[in-house]
Amino acid sequence: MKKLKFPSAQTLLFIIAGLVALLTRVVPAGKYDSLSYNASSQTFTKTSLEATYEFPATTETLNNLGIKIPLEKFTSGAIYKPIGIPHSYKALPANSQGFFDLVKAPIKGIIEAADIIFLILIIGGLIGIMNLTGAFDAGIAWTAKILKGNEYLLIILVTTIIALGGTTFGLAEETMAFYPILIPVFLAAKYDALVGVSCIFLGSAIGTMCSTVNPFSTIIASDAAGINWTTGLQSRLIMLVLCLSITIVYILRYAKRVKNNPSKSIIYNQKEDIEARFKIKTNSYTKFSGRLKAITFVFSASFVVMIIGVSFLDWWFIEMTTTFLISAIIIGFLAKIKERTFIETFVKGAADLLSVAFIVGIARGVTILMQDGLISDTLLFHASTITEGMPKALFTNFMLFIYAGLSFFMPSSSGMAVLTMPVMAPLADTVNLGREVIVNTYQYGMGLLYLISPTGLILAALAIVNIGFNKWLKFVTPLLIILTLTTMAFLSLSV
Repeated sequence: MKKLKFPSAQTLLFIIAGLVALLTRVVPAGKYDSLSYNASSQTFTKTSLEATYEFPATTETLNNLGIKIPLEKFTSGAIYKPIGIPHSYKALPANSQGFFDLVKAPIKGIIEAADIIFLILIIGGLIGIMNLTGAFDAGIAWTAKILKGNEYLLIILVTTIIALGGTTFGLAEETMAFYPILIPVFLAAKYDALVGVSCIFLGSAIGTMCSTVNPFSTIIASDAAGINWTTGLQSRLIMLVLCLSITIVYILRYAKRVKNNPSKSIIYNQKEDIEARFKIKTNSYTKFSGRLKAITFVFSASFVVMIIGVSFLDWWFIEMTTTFLISAIIIGFLAKIKERTFIETFVKGAADLLSVAFIVGIARGVTILMQDGLISDTLLFHASTITEGMPKALFTNFMLFIYAGLSFFMPSSSGMAVLTMPVMAPLADTVNLGREVIVNTYQYGMGLLYLISPTGLILAALAIVNIGFNKWLKFVTPLLIILTLTTMAFLSLSV
């Protein structure tokens, strides 16, 4: 018998989608009522199964609904998504997802994830143009020369900088732009591609897991819990430093082992294929001319502009994608690329990342199956009913694993926050704990499972380098265990 191979990312997601469809036949359906704020009419809209109701936007309305969130959190725009209303869960007739729902889910997911898919495709086109100019080869050779003997600094700097982006403004999907750029640099430094993937992905994961001022998790979750986002900030800062240090040391140990003996690489059998995929030339001495430096500057500046736009100008995927498209056009003029050659190269570069774009869409389709099957709220309801009266340390760790489990079904950090915080935050009151504990366990739980969750971004990241999910699990599992034990110990000591 031939040796069985681990399935591809796309196949794995289809298998997960099939299991979720079966789960909708087992888990009872149910849903919480939701409340949203209408800025134009200054009213609240309560949406339930029976009807939709309008209420004046007052503190009295919130009190009557059992929502302990200050009114100004809604009126200021801090909470802009519908929130779940505590004690409003209702069981529903099963909405099992059948065969046709299953096969339509990936299509729905691709349509719903069109914004990030187009970002990935435009980035692919930009990378194609950069490869054509030769700026990558020259820049990588120059970087390797500068870092010679101190390549480990690349690991520390990349992981730390991306983690800072994650902890401040939720740098996650945007990191998809960094893999095609930075992986060749790590390969030129004599590391394997897994080192590059781990620096980028784990940097983002640890940053968002230990978010400090991230508006898409910390701030919106604190608002939905009815507390100031600065409450619990100190403990999140300590966790950020602690978890980031552990992660960097873990990557450095693996990287040193690979550098000293390439055969120790988990993906050693893919070494030549990956180097060919990223066009790594072992004897590349392309001169880093003034024109290539100007091209590299424009390319780098596009990422700086993206980060500034997301952080300060309320940019999102449309603006980010436009930035990279404009960057590609400017580079085309600087490199004097003919119009037909530019189009052909850009399209080919986009096609190289098409499989990655499909993975993102299929993963979103899994989430749609869960939503349409009406099982997410049921899991939340049952999770919220079994914690009352627990000892503090047990309660915090139990909430950690509850959020880890829920994050598989609700991978959106902002969606998780507004749905669960009004329901979960009051549970802290029952065991005499501050509500910031719930906010922290929400972040840590989601962050830990994110390291291996197929419904997150890891499969898309691995697809760019053509690394199997099983290889990633082999690499990251020891780190996941260390971080989980560290988080559990920290939470227990903190209460």
